[in-house]
Amino acid sequence: MTATVFYGSPRQARLEAAESLPAKLDLILDLLHLRDRVKDETVCLKLHVGNNIGYSTIHPIFVRKVVQAIKAGGGKPFIVDVDWDVEGCTARGYTSEVLDCPVYTSAGIDEKYCYTHEWEYKNMKTWKVAGMVEDASFLVNFAHVKGHPSCSFGAAFKNIALGCMVGETRSAIHDTNHYDKYWFKELCPDKSVMQKIVDSCPFGAVVIDRHDAEEMHVHFEPCNQCMRCVRVAPPGSLLIQPVNFHSFMEAMAISTAITLSTFEKEKAVHLALATHMTPMCDCFGFTTMPVTRDAGIFGSDDIVALDKAILDITAQHPLIPENLPTSIEIQPDAGHPFAQIHGRFKDPYVVVRYGEKLGLGSQDYELVDVLPVEDLGPQAKGYYISAK
Repeated sequence: MTATVFYGSPRQARLEAAESLPAKLDLILDLLHLRDRVKDETVCLKLHVGNNIGYSTIHPIFVRKVVQAIKAGGGKPFIVDVDWDVEGCTARGYTSEVLDCPVYTSAGIDEKYCYTHEWEYKNMKTWKVAGMVEDASFLVNFAHVKGHPSCSFGAAFKNIALGCMVGETRSAIHDTNHYDKYWFKELCPDKSVMQKIVDSCPFGAVVIDRHDAEEMHVHFEPCNQCMRCVRVAPPGSLLIQPVNFHSFMEAMAISTAITLSTFEKEKAVHLALATHMTPMCDCFGFTTMPVTRDAGIFGSDDIVALDKAILDITAQHPLIPENLPTSIEIQPDAGHPFAQIHGRFKDPYVVVRYGEKLGLGSQDYELVDVLPVEDLGPQAKGYYISAK
């Protein structure tokens, strides 16, 4: 079935507020009939409020518009994020006065308020959904599109998959990378060769295991699959292969499926703002320059279609090399621009493929531009602003 993704371009024809991204968000909310759907609902607005000195999270202007739409429809909204981000969110403008609704820690101040779900996947058997999320009757998932070191790309899936689980589950999701064996010590008994393998990685991704000097440990987040380590290692002793990277993405799809299963099908809406997209997610607590041009704002009832549409549009935008930190090594042949930053095995389309297999939505979508940009040509621009 073809899903609908509503889209607002970052471009404008006129210098008017009505053509800006917050105004296009209003149009998307109208087309999603959000106000009509939230009457008497307790609405959890899942947001990433960032931390420390990060300044490229979703601007409160956008968040307040969603809150006001929910209230206008008779819903009772509240915002949630993980405890260590909410703790300092007022410093970044996320206050109840600005947003017009409260901001809560998703699982309490000690991350112990949660509901346990069973789903066996590699090293995982239990998944703990944050209590404030599962207690809600309606979910609005509002993501900020960014790069991500584990999967190259984060949007609607990542915002739920990690942000709606407690820390114990988030940690286990990251550990899925290590479930499939990648080091075979019997093929490399020479400690000096092991050290050469370590020294071959310019990113510090390959290290001697701190618990066992005969084992190697790969930090998959900084690894960009350059294969320098494999070229040094004896044949078959060290494997850098897609399965280890894809495990994290499949776990994200499962995590998302679990959280969404706690809501009735028609009681979840997904939004994403694709502006000021940087190499790392907002968890890192600081902001670098955007690495590709702004792609706009998106909304859909279908999380698979939403992330697929964002990926398809951002795939058309080349990286801005001069905006990347000099410590990052670009791989031009890795596919999607975010994979060019983080490595070809971190193909950002993998998570939407897993999501579709789990029945979360369709990769087949229709993109509906809510306010197509007119090609007006030169005209009076109306720069004058009254002093009154």
